[in-house]
Amino acid sequence: MPEYLTPGVYVEEVAMGARPIEAVGTSTAAFLGRAPDATARVGEAVAVNNWRDFLRQFGGEAPVSTPLSHAVAGYFLNGGRRAWVVNTGPGDKFDDGLRALAAVDEIAIVAAPGQTSPAVQDLLLGHCELLGTRFAILDGPAEAADLSLLTRVATLAAPAAPAAAEGETPKEGKEAKGQRGLRPRESERGYGAVYFPHLVVRDPFDPAQLATVAPSGHIAGMFALNDSQRGVFKAPANMVVRGALGLSQRLTDAEQGVLNPRGVNAIRMFTGRGIVLWGARTLAPAAGEWRYVPVRRLFIMVEESIRRGTQWVVFEPNDERLWKSIRRDVGAFLMLLWRDGALQGATPEEAFFVKCDAETNTPDEIAAGRVVIEVGLAPVRPAEFVIFRIGQTSAEMS
Repeated sequence: MPEYLTPGVYVEEVAMGARPIEAVGTSTAAFLGRAPDATARVGEAVAVNNWRDFLRQFGGEAPVSTPLSHAVAGYFLNGGRRAWVVNTGPGDKFDDGLRALAAVDEIAIVAAPGQTSPAVQDLLLGHCELLGTRFAILDGPAEAADLSLLTRVATLAAPAAPAAAEGETPKEGKEAKGQRGLRPRESERGYGAVYFPHLVVRDPFDPAQLATVAPSGHIAGMFALNDSQRGVFKAPANMVVRGALGLSQRLTDAEQGVLNPRGVNAIRMFTGRGIVLWGARTLAPAAGEWRYVPVRRLFIMVEESIRRGTQWVVFEPNDERLWKSIRRDVGAFLMLLWRDGALQGATPEEAFFVKCDAETNTPDEIAAGRVVIEVGLAPVRPAEFVIFRIGQTSAEMS
């Protein structure tokens, strides 16, 4: 309390309202790869806001298309508004690039366009799993004659074969060439998704030429567009891929039936609609609770928003007044999500709960300097399979 020494009337401002928790952004993407000018700002995380900005930073004097430039062009064409780019340079140092991106808080999506090797994809998934605030978009191969091979989980490079003694035939490694799986490894908590096949697009530097490119850049732009138009809780699927003129491999319903259960999201061509993103599964186990892209990304957004929005709690007196304030602020944030349609339930009580009281904060927890808040959400899940049950009836039946 202030000290009053002179008689008079004093006015004090007292904070009485809630401290609103704002939803963090979910649409800023980061891309790693070799730029048209392979020597431009190597290893730096550089923000770009449009295609011209990218050319100014990484185009060089005589730009030539690379998987990175195709991805950035496709990202902005499909609705992306802001991206971070790391030129990995001639050495393709993806681990250094990811370390540079780790310092940028606003990034929500990460991709390494055209990189289908298990080692690079494992780096991307590990980066997202470690930070817990990002989602990896991974590219499948351009084509796969054997779709069962595409659903087989990729492994890191096979062990080197032992050196053959003089006069002996060299032995192969444990996995014969061509038998290694093509699908990235599982992410237990669903921090990534893979898309297949590649897209046929116009070269941004020479529109008269067509090129087959990895889809991750275009898909990242579709994520951003979906988030701005509907929300992160809506599956980024059943959307037309802008700029796509064809596919490296066209899939049938039966072929997608092989891929979908294993978390390989298909890009399909439908008559009258064009090329459409037709899958929304993560690399989590099929029976797990994180198998859908919007569920994983919704929880990433909620967790990070609450973390940032409750920084004021640190070092506050750990008592009932603090617990009540936490319940109020977090509950107000989740109420807005429920009203926007991000959570299931006819009432807020069915959609979420926030528990922070003497039960979660025992004397031992308080003595250890901890405030424990339990939050439960009922996320909406996509209607992946729409089923109409149709039967015959007679005219007499009402």
